[in-house]
Formats: sequence, structure tokens, C-alpha cells
Amino acid sequence: MAALSVVAGLVLAAPASAYEGLITKQSFEMDGPYTTVGGETIAKVRVGFETIGNLNAAGDNAILVPHFFSGSSHFAGRYKDDDKARGYWDAIVGSGKALDTDKYFLIGVDSLANLNTKDGITVTTGPASIDPATAKPYGMRFPQVQIRDFVNVQKALLDKLGVRKLHAVIGASMGAMQAYEWAAAYPGMVDRIIAVIPGATQDAYGIERLRHWRQVITLDPKWNGGDYYGGPEPMDGLTMALRLITLDALAPEWGESQGRKWAEADKDPAKAMGNAYAVQGWFDKAAGARAALSDANHLIYLARACELFQVGGKSSLEEGLRAIRAKTLLLPSRNDQLLYAEATRKVRDLLAAQGTPVAYQELDGPMGHLNGVGGIAQANDRIARFLAQ
Repeated sequence: MAALSVVAGLVLAAPASAYEGLITKQSFEMDGPYTTVGGETIAKVRVGFETIGNLNAAGDNAILVPHFFSGSSHFAGRYKDDDKARGYWDAIVGSGKALDTDKYFLIGVDSLANLNTKDGITVTTGPASIDPATAKPYGMRFPQVQIRDFVNVQKALLDKLGVRKLHAVIGASMGAMQAYEWAAAYPGMVDRIIAVIPGATQDAYGIERLRHWRQVITLDPKWNGGDYYGGPEPMDGLTMALRLITLDALAPEWGESQGRKWAEADKDPAKAMGNAYAVQGWFDKAAGARAALSDANHLIYLARACELFQVGGKSSLEEGLRAIRAKTLLLPSRNDQLLYAEATRKVRDLLAAQGTPVAYQELDGPMGHLNGVGGIAQANDRIARFLAQ
């Protein structure tokens, strides 16, 4: 199933041990137009990126951290001292931690069609961007993009930065898709991959689930075929999509911990249809906050990219994995309801059978898919050992 952690920052408290450095968002623009893997042209591609640590003289101590579905390049630290929101993997970033900032040059990159178009920080090119040919937002005229396109843009950035070899690519969810794709597309450049809450291909069940997420937006009359820029936006559809995604990213164990509390103490849900449970109010608030920072068309494009994903662009999982020779660490979540651990066990066995060095550990916790974001500290030592091998 697709890699789709959503609203992790609203689900999880800041880690007890956080990376304290201040981060600067930078911007990268590709030289000339970009041709997608589907053969379409994007006249101007510009994405944001963040780095921590220093690139060595050999250019081979870099670790790329591609982000999950609703994430961004902000994997650690804060932009300002008073920022409440920290990078999503603070717990494993810093001096002496798994992603050791004394050893490695860490790089995060905003994806194409990144969801966070309204946060004032993320830099991305997608449907909300201005088409130079029309001086208007692309809308649904924006070329269809795939996970390989995200990787290709990252490759152009790394070339510009002087990165000759990747010590590792580590990503969660959609970021794990990109890690797999890096290993398949550029095997000579990638020494290791760490795939957290991963999926190596999209099956029929996942494809249909992703369509549901897209379709609730298109059913909102304000979507207007994707041509809503400058007018009312399809916020109802976008909020509903984010509610669905958030629910799918959590596990029943999380729900058990919430109980059956009422949203308001004097409003029994059994007495009126409009009376709600506390958990329903929580989902409304979380999805609404997320929607305010997001673009509906960008969500549609990201979901489509995940639908299309097959590692290496091959027709079968076995064929796609054959290109992967990088040392591999797989970290699925035991109770993941999106990307099942059983599917990752199959990937483990296929990699082992073809002679690719592979290690495996399941993450624990009550949050299902989101264990790979907020629960990543439990794998700190395992990741550190793997990177040292």
C-alpha cells in the first residue's frame, strides 16, 4: 500500500531528545526544462531543500532523507528558536545519534507537487505553480509525475551540491518508495537504503484506496475540474480526504486508547445525530488544520504518483528488486494498516534470495503506519549499526 503518513505532527508530541540546530530552507532550480518519465515537459522546476552537517572532500558521506506523503524536507531542527513544530525525525538526528551530524551530510528535498503549498516555507513545483506559457496556475494541466521523477530531481540537486556517492538513502513511507527507486535507478551511487514503513510496489487494493482519497476531492463542486485557483477552493473535499488518510495511517490500537468519550460532556451522541464523540472532533480539527496548509490538486497528484509506483518501473516486484544491490535495512511497523509488514517480509525474502544484503526489524507502538514517524527512536541503535557497517 502507498506510503502515506499524514498529520504526524498533530498526532505526535515533540521527541524528548530533539535536534536543537536551526535550519535554513534553501531553493534549487533545475537548469532548463525537465522531461518527466512519462515524456511530458515541465518548463521550470524549483524545489526546496535543507541540509545538516558538512559534505566531505570525497563527496561520499551524504545521506538523503526523502519525505513521506504529507511531509517536506524538514526532517530535523527548527527554523526559528520559537518554532513549535520540529522536523519529523529529530529523535534520530544529531551528534552521536543514528543520523550523526558529526559524520554525515544530511539532505532533505521537497517533492514535486508537495502538499504543503500554503505553509509559507515549502518550495515545490506542481499544479498550483504558474505555467510560464499561460501565466496562470497549471491546475490539472500539470504533467503527471511519478516517484522516479522525484528521484531524478533529487539527483540533479545532488550533482549541483557535489555529492558523488550516497552513504545511504533513508525514507519513511513515500520516502521509502524513493529509497527503493534510488537503489534501482542509480545502483552505482547508493551504498545503502533504509526503508521505513515501506512499500516496494502498489497492489490492486492500494490502488483503489488511493482512488478513494483522490475522488472525495473531485466530488466537491468547488473542485471545478481542478480550476479553482483565484476562487473558492474545495476545502470540504480536501478535509475529508485528509480525514480518510489520517484514519488509514493509524491502527485500531490507537483507537482503543481514545475510548468513547463524548465531544461535549452534555451532548450524548445517542440523543441527537449532531452530537459527536471526542475522537470525531479530533479528526475534524486535525484534518482541517492540515487542509489549511495544503492544495487539493497536489494531493491528487501525489496519490496518483503512489498509485503508479512499481520499484524500478518494472511490471513485477521480483523484476524490480533485481536491480537493488545496496545493503538494505527494512523497518516496517508491526500493526501498519497501510503498508503491511507481511508485504515487507516478502521483499526481505526476495532480496535475500538474490544475494542482496538485507536486515529486518519491525517497529512497535499503537499508531500503526505512524510508528515509522513518531516511533522512530526505537530503531536509533539499529540504524546507527547499519550505517556503520
